[in-house]
Amino acid sequence: MGRKIVILGASYGSLLGTKLLMAGQDVTLVCRDATAEVINSKGTEVRIKLRDEDEHRAFHSDDLPGALNALTPDQVDPSDYDMAVLAMSEPQYGNQSVRNLMHKIAKSALPCLSIMNMPPLPFMKRIKGLDTSKFERCYSCPEPWAGFEPDVVTLCSPDPQAFRVAEEGPNVLQVTLPTNFKAAPFGKPEHNEMLREIEAAIDAVKVDGKDVPVKLRVYDSLFVPFAKWSMLLTGNYRCVLPRGIRAINVAVHSDLEASRRVYGNVDDIVLRLGAQPEDLVPFEKYEKAAVGLKKPSSAARAIEAGADFIERADLLVKLISDQVGVNSPEINRVVETVSTRLAENHTNAA
Repeated sequence: MGRKIVILGASYGSLLGTKLLMAGQDVTLVCRDATAEVINSKGTEVRIKLRDEDEHRAFHSDDLPGALNALTPDQVDPSDYDMAVLAMSEPQYGNQSVRNLMHKIAKSALPCLSIMNMPPLPFMKRIKGLDTSKFERCYSCPEPWAGFEPDVVTLCSPDPQAFRVAEEGPNVLQVTLPTNFKAAPFGKPEHNEMLREIEAAIDAVKVDGKDVPVKLRVYDSLFVPFAKWSMLLTGNYRCVLPRGIRAINVAVHSDLEASRRVYGNVDDIVLRLGAQPEDLVPFEKYEKAAVGLKKPSSAARAIEAGADFIERADLLVKLISDQVGVNSPEINRVVETVSTRLAENHTNAA
């Protein structure tokens, strides 16, 4: 059964969007006017390397079974859709037109699957024992999340890595690490049934008899997406230096013992929240994957370009560590470095 899915964010969102289109789902990408014009006239192109192939294959939306269109936030009616996917970086939800759309989505009780690094505040309210009021300062604009019922919001780990091919336009995305999206369950059975239908539809897609990487995997545990936090704190945020930035592979491999400590500390935090060891990803697996991550993280690049607010999953993990009793000097240093660089950018912009 085909579903209609609206995705907020046409850059990273076009990766999951393409997988949905391949599975016969209809997709609307929500973006700015100029990007919507390009997508509606030219479609999207996502480049994925199939197993045992040396070259990326280009998957064009016009060639796929599902229907694609692009709209601006003010053009979207949530009642037209079965599910929303949240694929923008957290600071973008502070944009007034996006905030207005988020209010409409919340009021409609449309189920929302987040593929943000920063978990939505309503999802964090589903984790027992946390005082989520302390987390609001991690968000550039917590107000868009206020009207959401927690059970209709779930989190999906954005493990696949991809980048927009800037010289070819806003409709072209290349996948560099074709891992899977790992989703926690919704709080309502009917929403989980839909999510598993979509999971199966994506899984069934074959090209020339081959599987297409980047699947959607749905788990029973709320904590599976939190496995990404260890990767973010060990790699992405440690790309940020007191002066300058570095690539993710350098951040991880320049001092493997320090990386192992950070990774283990974050794992300990997630376990104390209620995760089981099987919910997490072993350090050795991440260490191996990080070899191929030869660019600085998007957060680091944004700071180096002068941004004074980014997604602060690092700060969120630090505040959670305070509540669950994990004291990590390594995590504290990461957060302090990022906070200092952002404060310097804010001062320079003033």
